[in-house]
Formats: sequence, C-alpha cells, structure tokens
Amino acid sequence: MSSGRAPRRRFTLLAATAVAGALTLSACSGDGSKAGGGGNTNFVTGGGGISTVAKADRTDAPKLDGTTLDGKALDVTDYKGKVVVLNFWGSWCGPCRAEAKHFQKVSQETADQGVQFVGVNTRDPRKTLATNFEEDFGVTYPSLYDPTGKLLLRFPKGTLNPKAIPSTVVVDRDGKLAARSLAALDATTLREMIDPLIAEK
Repeated sequence: MSSGRAPRRRFTLLAATAVAGALTLSACSGDGSKAGGGGNTNFVTGGGGISTVAKADRTDAPKLDGTTLDGKALDVTDYKGKVVVLNFWGSWCGPCRAEAKHFQKVSQETADQGVQFVGVNTRDPRKTLATNFEEDFGVTYPSLYDPTGKLLLRFPKGTLNPKAIPSTVVVDRDGKLAARSLAALDATTLREMIDPLIAEK
C-alpha cells in the first residue's frame, strides 16, 4: 500500500510544480490585456491593456518607501507634485528586459515636464542581479529594492494594483492612482499612458 502512495505523491508534487511554473510564466508574459475594471472599481481598461481612472474617482496611492538599490532612503510621497511612473520589475523577467530601454528613454524625455520615474525591483534574491540589470540597460532613475514583494501588497485590492511583473502604475501630481499597465510597454505606449497626466492642471 505504501508503494502505491509514493508515485501518487510524486505525481501530485509534479502537477503542483507545473501549475506554479505556468503561473510564474504568465505573470512575466507581458500580456495584461485581459485585466479589467469590472464591478465598482471606477477604472476602465482600454484595448492596449492600460487601465485609467477619471480624475474625480482616483484614490490615494499607498505609501511606498524603503531603500534603493544604491542604499539610499526613498519615499515616493516626496515626489508629490510630480507625475510618478512606478515600474515593477525583476532582472529575471524577459519582458522587463524588453521594456527597460524604453523606460530609460522616456524618463529622460519627460524629466523637465515634472515626471519622476521610480523602479521597484522585486523577487531578486541578490541585489547584484538588479544592479547589473540597471547597468546593462543604462537605467539612471532610482529603484526601491523589494526582494519579497512587500511593496506590491500595499496596494489595496480593487485599485490599480500591480498584479504581475512587469507592471507600471502612474501616480498623478496629487498623489493619486491614475493609470496602470500589466504588460510590457514600449516608448510610444508609455507616452500615451503618461502624456494625458502631464497635461493635467
């Protein structure tokens, strides 16, 4: 009887591992087009997978603070008055690598328009993996180091919370959640996401 249990346990373990692997791959696939508002979330997801909230319906962004990859203290609320682009990424994520050069480009283009980019590096067990990523792609804006994903959990459910890696969340000048993408972005799509917020008064 015990000999029959061992293969069943192995099969169950293999099945569970396969499911976990599939979830990991889908989270890093860059396909956020199926994510939507629904219910009473007050946000609308467009065809490109970008969710937006009307100015009157926006909610406060959660407090995001900690230590950057270069060891400095950073509190995102210090950037109130600017449009803040939060990019959640990991060095292990293929779509994150694909979008990194676009984020760096747009961060430089919009710096004098009151836009601040902040990365949130997550699930990298060693900081050197993340710093090497930044060096490889020439990323110059700061990134909070969040190896266990605690900062992601500060976003309340039903808001524009990051649900995958990569995710990008944009905070308006009043410190409120305004837009989100659960897909990797190129420079054009990223500008389409943040330009309306730059134009807001």
